[in-house]
Amino acid sequence: MTKIQPFEEYSQKYEDWFEANQYVYLSELEAIRNLLPIEGAGLEVGVGSGRFAQPLGVIFGVEPSEKMRALAHKRGINVVDGVAEKLPFGNEQFDFVLMVTTICFLDDIDASFQEAYRVLKPAGLIIIGFINRESAIGKKYQQHKAESLFYKDATFYSAEEVMQHLSKFGFGDFRFVQTIFQNTEQIKDVEPIREGYHEGGFIGLSAKKIVGVSD
Repeated sequence: MTKIQPFEEYSQKYEDWFEANQYVYLSELEAIRNLLPIEGAGLEVGVGSGRFAQPLGVIFGVEPSEKMRALAHKRGINVVDGVAEKLPFGNEQFDFVLMVTTICFLDDIDASFQEAYRVLKPAGLIIIGFINRESAIGKKYQQHKAESLFYKDATFYSAEEVMQHLSKFGFGDFRFVQTIFQNTEQIKDVEPIREGYHEGGFIGLSAKKIVGVSD
């Protein structure tokens, strides 16, 4: 997870996106909130500026970008320098691990999921929010990657691919929710949250650590 240069150089543009796309952001936030456990200690990997962690009550974060860490600190997140592929935490410390629009920037998705499994308590949850490559929005992002400040080097995934990667490392009991059903420019209110993953541009996924599979 070392693709940090755009976040170092354009941290204000990153923040401006959330203001300019308020209802897209709020829709994604509600999708993730729908999957979060009621209680427990959580860690957001790739916490960025804390835009998701803060309103969701996630107080621990890992982030490789110094500029993003500074913004997350201001939002009250206990954020440390680190990458998803080598988390700076001991075994079985967290009830859930959160990744929101993070997996597309990972250097090694398998190592990252294995690390998430390691730091999760038995039956802990991994919760992932990601752009659905198979959706209309995902295809648009893919087509215009070269023009994007942030997604130039991103790797987009389908829901099936993410599930397959997680299954290799001992995760099961999958649940999917989806939102963003129209072009982002057209969104003037919070989008609905629906079960499944075949239609929405943004997918939320939760999966449980099945003890003994990847230990």
